[in-house]
Amino acid sequence: MMDDTGPTADLLITGAEIARLAGVTRAAVSNWRRRYDDFPTPASGAANSPLFNLAEVRSWLARQRKGQDVAEEVQLWQALRGVYGDDMVSGLVALGQLFTQDAPPPGLAPEIAQRGLALAGETSKAEVLTALTERFLDATRRAGSDQVSSLRIVRAVRHFAGSVPETARVLDPACGIGSLLLALGPAAGPSRHGQEIDPAMAELTRLRAALTGCTPTEIRSGDSLRDDRWGGLKADLVVCDPPVGSPDWGREDLILDARWELGVPSRAEGELAWLQHAYAHTSPGGRTVMVMPPSVAYRKAGRRIRAELVRRGILTQVVALPAGTATGHALPVHLWLLDRPDGAPATTVRMVDLSSNAPDDPFDPAPDQVVDVPLIDLLDDTVDLTPGNHTGGSTRDYAADYSALRSQLQDQLRAIGDLLPRLGPGDGAGALDSASVSIADLTRAGLVEHPEDGPVSASDQLDTDYLRGFLAGPANRRRSTSASGTFRVDTRGSRIPQMGIEDQRRYGAAFRALQEFDEGVRTLARIGEQAASLAREGLTNGGLCPPPVTGA
Repeated sequence: MMDDTGPTADLLITGAEIARLAGVTRAAVSNWRRRYDDFPTPASGAANSPLFNLAEVRSWLARQRKGQDVAEEVQLWQALRGVYGDDMVSGLVALGQLFTQDAPPPGLAPEIAQRGLALAGETSKAEVLTALTERFLDATRRAGSDQVSSLRIVRAVRHFAGSVPETARVLDPACGIGSLLLALGPAAGPSRHGQEIDPAMAELTRLRAALTGCTPTEIRSGDSLRDDRWGGLKADLVVCDPPVGSPDWGREDLILDARWELGVPSRAEGELAWLQHAYAHTSPGGRTVMVMPPSVAYRKAGRRIRAELVRRGILTQVVALPAGTATGHALPVHLWLLDRPDGAPATTVRMVDLSSNAPDDPFDPAPDQVVDVPLIDLLDDTVDLTPGNHTGGSTRDYAADYSALRSQLQDQLRAIGDLLPRLGPGDGAGALDSASVSIADLTRAGLVEHPEDGPVSASDQLDTDYLRGFLAGPANRRRSTSASGTFRVDTRGSRIPQMGIEDQRRYGAAFRALQEFDEGVRTLARIGEQAASLAREGLTNGGLCPPPVTGA
């Protein structure tokens, strides 16, 4: 621990470093700055990146006893994870219902309700739910999940969407937990409308809106493409980070739908179905901001729809965001900005290529990263809307990057072959068919603990890899998987076989090798996706070319 006198007294730290020091989210630090008049004033730095005196911050944290708040927040999160496991959305919903109803909802453990209300009494109900939601977003980011929009995506959409008047109507037809919808415009004023296919996520968005004062907000549940619950709504701003990778968006059932005014999307172009759904809800003079995979900008199947977007002056801007902006992968993503003309349509499309920037850089492009392209120049045989193919400042070394990715891919291929463990024949008897013990009993005996990343052994007589391997086996998965398909460890019913520690370690080593193999396969898939995307981009923009044919 550093002293608050001597050389360290003049050290300056950022708001993010204060959050790490205190063990809270950055949002909590921002709330402290607003709520407490005696919070240390910035000692240096810009308005959007202030620096604080370390000694003053430590002194303030000690006076406010914020260390206790930190412990309670972490303990509440861990208690929720212990009960809800991977289904943390349901846990956050239960806590939000407690805060809005002032009574525990059915099924919420009394100790969680008590912790939640106690912590809310020291800060506020909105701050507690916001802080835990940020922890959930951070957990999904680290897990590489596209379950919700990342904070970087939210930041980008908020920047390019621009100001939102208090009188505006805002719609998000795939709102998830409300990350985009609730981040736009002032809290009170704009009427927010959302739809989400997952009922738990829809409910969490409602609760977040109610607790944070985002009113009026109305969220409806259902599949927006197959069952549009906002049929007659025309919004001033439509934002959407649509689900990607689904081969079935309902084309066969919706082929005659009136929303496809730019053309019927193919089965592989679900993103263009979402785009037209969003545009159908955009009022004259209104705007649409879509998060799109980069491949939508050049895929052959979507060429006709892209051409109509350009020809009618609907598409006004395409922004290539830096790699790492999205949650679940390192590939870049695009923002497409559309206007529904209420007068003369646009005559150019602004192309902004930020793909070589760092994901947390400002969104102001350098002169060689932006160009206004006349519509006629885009209406060729491919209608390629990739910004890097039109800006003149791309300095990316495609050959070097592609060569590096190929080497990584080859190394990873060799590595995963060695990771798959050698296994011999068994005796045919299921390990759980013999003597077994429940996780609940082991927990009560103090042999198993439940930190945030899953159960671990608390004894030298139990191997953690053995424990986790059997918990993930088919028998326990069937017991621990809900009707919605969500898996979480069921500490009441899950069981593991009773074995001596040496046998446990043999099984644990095999389970650990399988886990490393699974992670290796996922890494291989990510590298392969990046290599294929880079190869297509380089081949189409001149950054790469096929090798000459030898012996011709």
